[in-house]
Parts: sequence; structure tokens; C-alpha cells
Amino acid sequence: MNLQTLPSLFISHGSPMLALNPEQVGPALERLSLNLPKPQAIIVMSAHWESNVLEVSTSNRPDTWHDFRGFPAELYEIRYPAPGNPKLAEEILQLLADAGLAAHANSTRPRDHGVWMPLLHMYPEADIPVVEISLPMTMSAQEIYKIGQTLAPLRDQQILLIGSGSITHNLRELAWDGRHASVPEWASSFRNYVVSKLTHQDYDAVLDWQSIPHVQRNHPTIEHFAPLFFAMGGGSRFSVVHSSFSMGSLGMDLYRFD
Repeated sequence: MNLQTLPSLFISHGSPMLALNPEQVGPALERLSLNLPKPQAIIVMSAHWESNVLEVSTSNRPDTWHDFRGFPAELYEIRYPAPGNPKLAEEILQLLADAGLAAHANSTRPRDHGVWMPLLHMYPEADIPVVEISLPMTMSAQEIYKIGQTLAPLRDQQILLIGSGSITHNLRELAWDGRHASVPEWASSFRNYVVSKLTHQDYDAVLDWQSIPHVQRNHPTIEHFAPLFFAMGGGSRFSVVHSSFSMGSLGMDLYRFD
């Protein structure tokens, strides 16, 4: 079989309502998937699996987890029954161990919306095996970047790497009743700074995230930004696939690293 190298992606997955109201990013995710060779498998680091230590899902068929409250009933009826891949999970664990990154198998973790919501738009048939890895909050940005570097060789096996978070994520600042509210300067300038640094391959400036202007206002907590570090480690050539904002300040960018 002639396998093609796939990129590493950073996906801003937005509100859970993206599953019902795709806005601009849903069609962008669909177009992106159509422009890629179909993956043999997908590895996702999600903002919604925070952990103390690095974990890898070894489940053969993880449940679809609706890890949110207060949304329309139809959202809770959505299922994403893509299989897991225990064999790939074991390979991931071995690669991480060889790189000196301690990781643990987790056979019971359900699949959170940071995984299934974007994949619902990219691969709605749910026929591609998906392995989720956790976001270890005890690790530095450089260490999360190293996880991406360690798994980058899997891209040559037509395996897609995804960091699923959000380029900006301050829920208290969102215009929940106005999806097309104007974008505040603190959000757009943060996004533009990150894109500028990535475009000029100044990855160190992004990994030094605490020094980025307006970081605290865009990310009161870091879990939605940190999957970007994983995606950055997966590839060295950066490009913007899509850029938009939802509800004023919620960045919906999609980035590609080849």
C-alpha cells in the first residue's frame, strides 16, 4: 500500500453547538478533509482531557461523551461511533517511552466533544479509527511540543495528528446572543501575533506563551491553547487553513503543519 504523509492540524473546535450550527468552520473542516488523503487512523489531543500524567486511550470502541450541560436535547443524541485502535495506542505508548515521556494506558476514557465534534464535520461516516491522548497539565509547553515531535513519524503511515482546542477561549467574554458581534482588538491582536510568529517559524515565541500580549484575557486557563503546542511539534511548515471568529471573541482558526 502506498501511504501518503498527512499533516498535523490545530483545530479550534468552538462551542458544542458547532455540531448543530456549523457556521463557517464546519464547511472549512469538510473541505480540509476532502483535500487530504483518507487517514488510516487519527490521533487527537483534546483540551477536554486534562490529566496529571500523559495518558493514551486504548479502548477498542470508546463511548461518545456529551461533556457539557445546558444545550438543546438533540445535541445529546449525537453519536460518533468511530472505533479505537488498541494496536496503534500501544505503538504510541512505546514511541513515548522511547522518547523518555512517561505515558499510561487508559481503557475506559469516553470520547469527549473536543474529539468527536470536529470529526463529525471532517469524517461523518465515523469509519476511521481514532485514538485520543490526554493533555498533561503538569507538562510545560516545550514538553507538549515534544509529544508532537515524538508522534510526527506516524504521519508517514497516513496517520493524521490533531490538536483540538481554540486559538482564543474566554467564555466570559463571549457574545452568546450575537454570533456576529464585532471582534475585540485584544482577541484579533492575540490571534495575529501567534500567526505571525508561526509564519516566521518562531515557534519559541509561541511556546513562551506567558509572554504573548493579551494571553490572560484570551486564555484565562491554558488548556484550549496547549493543543497547539502538540500540533506544532507534528510538523515544521505552517499554513492557515481557515480563520474566523464566532460570538465576538471566540477564535475558530484551523492551522496545518506539514
